[in-house]
Amino acid sequence: MMEIQEIRKYLPHRYPFLLVDRVTELVEGDYIVAYKNITINEEVFNGHFPQMPIFPGVMIVEAMAQAAGILGFKTLDKTPADGSIYLFAGADKVRFKRQVVPGDRLQLEAKIVSEKRGIWKFDCKASVDGVLAASASIMCADRPVK
Repeated sequence: MMEIQEIRKYLPHRYPFLLVDRVTELVEGDYIVAYKNITINEEVFNGHFPQMPIFPGVMIVEAMAQAAGILGFKTLDKTPADGSIYLFAGADKVRFKRQVVPGDRLQLEAKIVSEKRGIWKFDCKASVDGVLAASASIMCADRPVK
């Protein structure tokens, strides 16, 4: 399990763009399970359907990518402080199945599919109460900070 302070070591993101609250499972080289609590206090709700707040799909994809980034960094035993950064390199097969709203706990899962020349591919999904909200094949690039 990883609490927020440890998560902050592996992700360069900060509020309001840090989208992983806790890691509940992580097997280096294999998979991660994490979550993001969705609250009405999210900055995004001020402008994204304020009368009917729905967490944006693009932010769900970003949350899945951040969970994948933590898995990649932990697998490589690196952190951004080591001069490395995980860049979002692409997303394929993105599908949205359920709205995510305030009060939901968004469970994030990522599984390593492959790695070639620093490009990692992950199968990801996000769910709420066991119901699939979104899925995607996400690619991240491990690159040195210049």
